[in-house]
Amino acid sequence: MTALVLLVVAAPVCFYVAFSDLRSMRIPNWTVVMLFVLFAIFGPVLMPLPEYGWQLLHMPILLILGMVVNAVGLAGAGDAKFLAAAGPYLWVADLQVLIVIFAASLSAAYLSHRLAKYTALRALAPHWQSWSAGRKFPMGLPLAGTLVIYLALGAF
Repeated sequence: MTALVLLVVAAPVCFYVAFSDLRSMRIPNWTVVMLFVLFAIFGPVLMPLPEYGWQLLHMPILLILGMVVNAVGLAGAGDAKFLAAAGPYLWVADLQVLIVIFAASLSAAYLSHRLAKYTALRALAPHWQSWSAGRKFPMGLPLAGTLVIYLALGAF
């Protein structure tokens, strides 16, 4: 039940994050704040307070990790902030499953983005900045996809 409720509240934000990153190569700060606020509102209702506290601890840990990854140039700042805001939604015990979901999501996102970029599908959204971002890739797409798939698997 917890995963289902979190899926319902987080999925619209995740879809917007993916769209925004594809369109403008940016993850707006308000979406990251919204994702965290939704967990802050629904988390205490859905889980015991000690568990909720442990889940909240994921955010600063992932934010620090994301800052390091951003500092060495492996990801954008928006990606790091999104990962931190998504942290409370993720259970540490599911780390192996998360890695598999992320790998599949990243592969599918990259392949489908590049396929669309070099085919007539690009005409459906000709002004997206992600088409001409060179080697940069809109990581908001696989990150948001990973969170949605993870919560959906937990819910169903």
